[in-house]
Amino acid sequence: MADRTMEWIFLFIAGLMEMGWPLGFKLSQVNSNGSVRFWWIVFSVISMAGSGYFLWLAQRDISIGTAYAIWTGIGAVGTFVIGILFFKDIATLGRIFSAFLIIAGIIGLKLTSSN
Repeated sequence: MADRTMEWIFLFIAGLMEMGWPLGFKLSQVNSNGSVRFWWIVFSVISMAGSGYFLWLAQRDISIGTAYAIWTGIGAVGTFVIGILFFKDIATLGRIFSAFLIIAGIIGLKLTSSN
């Protein structure tokens, strides 16, 4: 079995970039003078494209189901944490436990992956 370290790194990068587009959309909302912050929309589009590209690279050697679940999990949990830390999203025990379950699933998929 070949070393697939780079594919896992690509998948991690894809997951991090997956957090960029919802963040960009949040930051693009209408500001105090009534205008949309256009450059944050550009940031979102670049994040989407980069996320998809790195997912594509990762899927060369990581199964589609594993790659997709980990990619969306990293993006979801990361965005969840950003929301709590920077946008005053609610941090109830139930929400935090649910995010923990996603993390446990990501770890489980990685540990049981044949590649």
